[in-house]
Amino acid sequence: MTVAPPTPGFAFSHPAHVIALGFGAGLSPRAPGTVGTLVAWPLAWYLTGVIAPAPLLAVICALFVLGVWACSITGRDLGVADHGAMVWDEIVAFLLVLAIVPRELDWQAAAFVLFRAFDIAKPPPIRWFEARYHGGFGVMFDDLLAAGYSLLALAVIKRLLG
Repeated sequence: MTVAPPTPGFAFSHPAHVIALGFGAGLSPRAPGTVGTLVAWPLAWYLTGVIAPAPLLAVICALFVLGVWACSITGRDLGVADHGAMVWDEIVAFLLVLAIVPRELDWQAAAFVLFRAFDIAKPPPIRWFEARYHGGFGVMFDDLLAAGYSLLALAVIKRLLG
């Protein structure tokens, strides 16, 4: 089943839509999830420079909860629980990754590649959880798991590089 992409009118017709569609990033005709992830990068660069780690993690948790609400409403209104145009899940999950990895371009670029790979491939148990959790929480949770895989892979890489 092919679902029509949302229009700018839809995206900006409700605050939940604005958030879930990443302030318009999800309207990208190509790779909206990647575009949403890219939106998180400068935002994370700024936030990690002005907010200490503990309060930043609290902000990210609040953004996760906001995403559950926004994605639930937007998915319902689109008629597709996890529409590809909803990119708030990528934004929040990648913010979490970038809040933890070193603030260096090579580590952040590696984090970007790994996060996108895990988010797209959905290795076990991500796909299992995705099939069991629905609505806004399900949309947000699978990307949180992809973030966890990314951080784990980066920790292994860092350990191997010494």
